[in-house]
Amino acid sequence: MPDIRSWFQSELGYVVLLFILFVLPRLLQRWRLPTAVTAFGMGAVASLGFHLFGGDPTIRLLALFGIVALFLFAGLEVDIQELRQESRILGQHLALRVLLLIGVTWVVARTLSLKVVPAALVALALVTPSTGFILDSIGKFGLRREERFWVKTKAIATELLALAVLFLTLHTASPTQLIVSTAALVGLIAVLPGIFRFFAQRVAPLAPKSEFAFLLMMALLCAYATRQLGVHYLVGAFIVGVAARRFREQLPAIASEQMLHAVEVFASFFVPFYFFSAGLGLRRADFSLPAGALGIIFFAVMIPLLVATVVLQRRIALGETFSRSLRVAVPMLPTLVFTLVIAEILRNEFNIEPMIFGGLIVYTMLNTILPGALLDAPVPEFDTPELPSTEDTAEMAISSETPVTPASAGGPGS
Repeated sequence: MPDIRSWFQSELGYVVLLFILFVLPRLLQRWRLPTAVTAFGMGAVASLGFHLFGGDPTIRLLALFGIVALFLFAGLEVDIQELRQESRILGQHLALRVLLLIGVTWVVARTLSLKVVPAALVALALVTPSTGFILDSIGKFGLRREERFWVKTKAIATELLALAVLFLTLHTASPTQLIVSTAALVGLIAVLPGIFRFFAQRVAPLAPKSEFAFLLMMALLCAYATRQLGVHYLVGAFIVGVAARRFREQLPAIASEQMLHAVEVFASFFVPFYFFSAGLGLRRADFSLPAGALGIIFFAVMIPLLVATVVLQRRIALGETFSRSLRVAVPMLPTLVFTLVIAEILRNEFNIEPMIFGGLIVYTMLNTILPGALLDAPVPEFDTPELPSTEDTAEMAISSETPVTPASAGGPGS
């Protein structure tokens, strides 16, 4: 065993890991197993079965690149104008999510004997959709244009809400720290446009085609800054993506289709290391019968609740049929990345019980696999976020000229 560990820490060992990490998950896709789940399982096997890569700084650095690129990509997809156009429907959706979050927090606190803050984090892990997965899945489930629009906007709006709740929840213990961190975060958001403007006016003309490197470095720096503020790396990367999207008119290349493709390619290389690294963090105590039972209970209770909130809201607001609303609700079920991130926070900062940690892992693995099975579509390659196809791009161009309204999305007037 020591010989195996030392061999995998060599250059050849990393090359072999790279090959296995990129090839094996795709071989298993024929059994409808998402590549993210396979990479996560490989990390668990490497850690628990062979004691490999424990605390490996190289793997952790590659994983950091992966999570930053993934949430930078998600931030670049945020269109504030689209969110404003459908503010009424999205407001109703978010109000229901807040009520659901409060209710789940109360139930978790009572049944699992947790304090309010860790209970709220568990609730966030259970109800927050994984936007990166959803954005990648939209074109693969046979959804219509209106359905893709609603899935995308609702997932993004929910994640924005979840990030705000996560930030506030992690700072409730110290009002002073909350004020200082909030001021620092607001300052970071305020200074980003000036930095982008300076780059566009002073640097870009002298350094052509440097937009990708600049955007990536800004995402890494802001990710590190938000980590120092007491929240996860993903917040800073997401903020940079949103800021870059809003700056698109002054510097088109910063959020162009070519830039999205570059971030996509970057993420496709590094995101598997994030899931592999997350699998390395598992312990034997996480694989107990109580943990598995709790994960199944989470799944059996939360999936119907999450589907019901979307279906009922769309039935009341838009008059949609159950089957049409279900096609919007089901792609929003996966919570993979957000659950993994919060589970890590719960373990490192709140010393959560292995049963609860393991239950969250089982829950997110199950809901990640579910959409592909229910919609009878190929399971999406989560670790390779993709740009729309040529047909999708044409439809998006048409939709930008003809805004999607509740009526066009299947409401009473459709």
